[in-house]
Amino acid sequence: MFFEDINNYQLDVLKELGNIGAGNATTALSQMIDKKIDMGIPQVNIVEFKDLADVLGGAENPVVGILLNVEGNINGMMMFVLEQHSAHNLVNLLMNRDINAFEDFSEMDLSAIKEIGNIISGAYLSSLSALTNLKIISSVPYMAIDMAGAILSVPAIEFGKVGDRALLIQTDFGEGQNKVYGYFILIPDIDSYKTILESLGVSLEP
Repeated sequence: MFFEDINNYQLDVLKELGNIGAGNATTALSQMIDKKIDMGIPQVNIVEFKDLADVLGGAENPVVGILLNVEGNINGMMMFVLEQHSAHNLVNLLMNRDINAFEDFSEMDLSAIKEIGNIISGAYLSSLSALTNLKIISSVPYMAIDMAGAILSVPAIEFGKVGDRALLIQTDFGEGQNKVYGYFILIPDIDSYKTILESLGVSLEP
């Protein structure tokens, strides 16, 4: 499989793409809520799908997931995942509410979270497109609130056809107890990973 053959340099290139994408996504969020947002150093790793739920706090941990299908010069999926606590923090920031308010999400809250996920994921994909000079088109976002294991089952089934690992970018933004912890999961098919690296002039020869 592709990830078994990838070398450290090629992996570093994929990690740097993740780093830049997360930075651009944070900038887009800052502009959306009209507040300066500090971002921690993103952690970018290739993770086996069976371990993703553990990274998100366990298979039964409730999370909010925004999923976009990706097509164009690359094909696959992009998922932005927030733990529910972080989703509340994020929507409270946007609505200028008490950051510690944790009432059930209203329809307006859910719409706002979906739009935030759409903008953040779109900014990430736009930076990837600009860096690689590839045409990347994303679908209308789908949002679900469920346990991490259930949220991840959709891309896991799809991705299981071509491999068992994904590019995971973990990032945090905000300050202190108000931090929002987000996870980008980029799931191109194997050919798309090769397309991304080749577009950057990175040889795939061993």
